[in-house]
Amino acid sequence: MIYRIFRKELLDTLRDRRTLMTMLVIPVLIFPIVLNVFVEISKSFEVDAQEKTLKMGVWGPKSEQLKGQLKALPDALGKKKIQSFTDSASLNKAVRNQQIDLGLFCQTDSSGKNLQLDWIFDASEVGRQDRAQAFNDAISAQEEQKRLQELGIKVQEIKPVNANFTNCASNKKMVGKLAGGFLPYIFIAFGFIGCMYPAIDLFTGEKERGTIETLLTTPVARWKILVGKMLVVISSGMLAASCSLLGLFISIEFLDLGAEKELLEVIHSILTFPFIASMLALLLPLVIFFAGVMIPIAVYAKSFKEAQSIITPLNIVMVLPAMVGFFPGIELNLNTVFIPVVNVVLATKELIAGTLGLGYFVCVFGVMCLMAFLSILLSYRQFDKESNVLS
Repeated sequence: MIYRIFRKELLDTLRDRRTLMTMLVIPVLIFPIVLNVFVEISKSFEVDAQEKTLKMGVWGPKSEQLKGQLKALPDALGKKKIQSFTDSASLNKAVRNQQIDLGLFCQTDSSGKNLQLDWIFDASEVGRQDRAQAFNDAISAQEEQKRLQELGIKVQEIKPVNANFTNCASNKKMVGKLAGGFLPYIFIAFGFIGCMYPAIDLFTGEKERGTIETLLTTPVARWKILVGKMLVVISSGMLAASCSLLGLFISIEFLDLGAEKELLEVIHSILTFPFIASMLALLLPLVIFFAGVMIPIAVYAKSFKEAQSIITPLNIVMVLPAMVGFFPGIELNLNTVFIPVVNVVLATKELIAGTLGLGYFVCVFGVMCLMAFLSILLSYRQFDKESNVLS
């Protein structure tokens, strides 16, 4: 009987275009489209910032010397057009009025030997600060080399220590720690959205259409009706989350996003059957928990609009903990392993990095199963109340 209810409700759900868009089309297409547009826009901004001829203004006692040094710098650091100013006030004003892109004040100390370079730029413009830093580093290197030659000193004589830094972390671990927070944020967000519309339609929608009374008169236990409908909500959430991950994989695999070959090899090594099975094991109780939280609201609400107005802000409450994965330094430990949603995010990061221990995995899975059970119990109690169902 549960299967019959599940099959009937699933077919009705799949006939709804809005639900299909939420479960399948949007999750699969959104990442290829968004990532491709984002990468292309980023590339165009970077190219424009690098190829743009920078208008520079210079003022100071050694401005002519600096103009010569700047003009001698290769165009690889950026093209530039340099002009001199008679005073610092006019240079400062020109930068603020965007008549020039980069201003340089050059002064000397009391000995007259050491230069003080003060750069003025609008940091909100792409590439301005990077260009100023590149010019400054090049001039500093030239002045240091010139000073060492005057003093007859070799570079090795004033640098007694040479340091080498070796990163012993594998590429897989680096990807997991640095970018692993993005993946759980995706499937949590789409898992929640995938549950939302079927939950509202199968419960609040039935009340609005007046068909819930007919369904309850059938010789079927109420809990079987609830389980059959809940399975549809869970299936929708799992499908939406899985399709979002599929869309992300398509973006990385088939679109030219500038990903290096080494990075693609790391991604392929991560996407193994044990990894996917472990991901689904973490995702299933989480989606059940989402469904169990939404269904009581959908049962209580008197209209589709009311249910949507309550559940939509709940999305922020549920998805906000997923942003913990973006924060460095927050790890899966004995404290965070018992925090719902947050533990799934941190466990996923560890899973991608290949550092998730079996004990922590079991703890996270157990905690989420407990939360899923409590949410199902809450749904049953709300669905069992005549005042909620027939209001």
